[in-house]
Amino acid sequence: MDSSEEGLRIFQSILSPWYKSLEDPQETQRQVLQDLIRGYEKTLYGKRHNASEIEGEADFRAHFPIVNYRELNPYLAEVREGNYSAFLSEPLLCWVMTRGSTGVAKVLPATKTHLEHIFTCGARALINHALRKGDFELLAGRILNLNFPSSVHKIARDGTSASYGYSSGTYARLNPALKDVSLIPRQEEIDALGPGIAKPDWERRFELAYQKAINEDVKAAMGVTPVILSFAKFLRRKYGKTPRELWNFRALFCTSVRKIPFKYAPILQKYYGKVPVVEIYSATEGVFAQQIDELPYVAPNYDKYFFEVATGRGIKMLHELKRGEWGRLIVSTCIFPRYDIGDLIEAAGKNYFRVIGRNKNSTLIEHRLYRLFFGWFL
Repeated sequence: MDSSEEGLRIFQSILSPWYKSLEDPQETQRQVLQDLIRGYEKTLYGKRHNASEIEGEADFRAHFPIVNYRELNPYLAEVREGNYSAFLSEPLLCWVMTRGSTGVAKVLPATKTHLEHIFTCGARALINHALRKGDFELLAGRILNLNFPSSVHKIARDGTSASYGYSSGTYARLNPALKDVSLIPRQEEIDALGPGIAKPDWERRFELAYQKAINEDVKAAMGVTPVILSFAKFLRRKYGKTPRELWNFRALFCTSVRKIPFKYAPILQKYYGKVPVVEIYSATEGVFAQQIDELPYVAPNYDKYFFEVATGRGIKMLHELKRGEWGRLIVSTCIFPRYDIGDLIEAAGKNYFRVIGRNKNSTLIEHRLYRLFFGWFL
C-alpha cells in the first residue's frame, strides 16, 4: 500500500463513523450511551447514581441529574487530590482551562479517551472539506497556529505541581497528527512567549506567527475565531498587508464562538480572501459538531457524544428535534454525564443544526423576537 492509499484509509476511518452516525443517529446514540455507562460505572460519581442499573435513555435520565461545572466541583476536587476514580473512568492525563469568555475560567480534567475524541472530531472538518472539494493541497500545506498558551498556571496533583493552560493550546500541543508537521508556529514556541493574554501578549504571538510563516506555504488557519480576525487586523496595522496578500489560503476552520457563518465569515473573507469559512462547534469539553457542506449549519458527532436538549416541552434527544425546535443543549461525554454546556441549539432539519448562543436572557429575548418577526427560513 503506497502512502496515498494509506492516507486515504486513515481519512476514511476518521470520517466514516461520523457519516454513518448521521444516517442512523438513533441507533448510534443508543450504542454511545451504552459505552458511556460502562465508563461511568467505574467512577464514584457513577456508583452514587447507580449507573450499573441503567438500561436505556429513560433510566439514564432518571438516575443522572443534569449538572453544571459548579455542581461537579466537589468531585473534581477529589481528582485534584489524586483520586481520579471519584469522577473519571481512567487516569487523568492533564488539566485544561477555558478562556473564561462568559465568566470565570473553568479548569477541567482530560483523559486519554477525551483527547482521542477531541483529535478525531477536530480533524473531521478539515478532512471532510478537503475530500469533498478535492483540495488535497490543503492537506499538504501549513496551518497557521494562533492558539492560546498551553502553560499558564500550576495545580497541585498527587502532592506535586503540574502545569496547565488553555485548552486550545493544550490540544494543539498534544495532537500527534499536528505536532511538528503542519502547525506554524509550533505550540512550544507560543508557550515560550509567556502566559499573558493582554494586547501586548497577543501582539508578540502575532509577530512570532508572522515571522515563522512569512516564507511558508500556509493554506489554512484553524482556531478561535476572534483571534484569527485579530491576527489579520494586526498584520494590516503593522505591515499594511492582509493575510490574503501574504499567503494563498484555501479555507479557515473557525471555533469557539456562535453565529460564525453569519457574523464572522463576511469580515474574515475581507482579510483572508473569498475562501470557505468552515464552522466547528467545539468547547473545552469536546468537539461536538462541524460543518459538513456549504449550508451554514453543523452536523453532530453522534458517534462520540450523547446529546439531549431541554426544550419548552421537556427533554428530547437532539436527533428527535424537528425543524425549528430549539432548546438548551445537554451533552454526555466520556468525562461529563448530562452536562449543561450552556448553549442554545436549534434544528434546521435533516441533522443540520445551528448554535444560537449562550443560554442567557439576552439570547433568549433576541431569538424569540427573531422568530416572532421573521419566522424560520434557511
